[in-house]
Amino acid sequence: MKRLWLLGLILGLTACATAATGTTTLTKPESRASLPDLGPAPELTNETWLNVDAPLRLASLRGKVVAIDMWTFG
Repeated sequence: MKRLWLLGLILGLTACATAATGTTTLTKPESRASLPDLGPAPELTNETWLNVDAPLRLASLRGKVVAIDMWTFG
């Protein structure tokens, strides 16, 4: 279930970045997959943040390309 949430978040952020820039890497319209619209991405609600001064919020990341590397302490 956690992996599906992560996949949805990554796909949602990718779609937002593509829509904001108006660019895509696909060359043929027929090669696009038909995916359901799952609505806006959920807010980031981490308790622990590394390498940032303050917690990140989606509103502050709007229009920026974001790479998310998620892992857990084991």
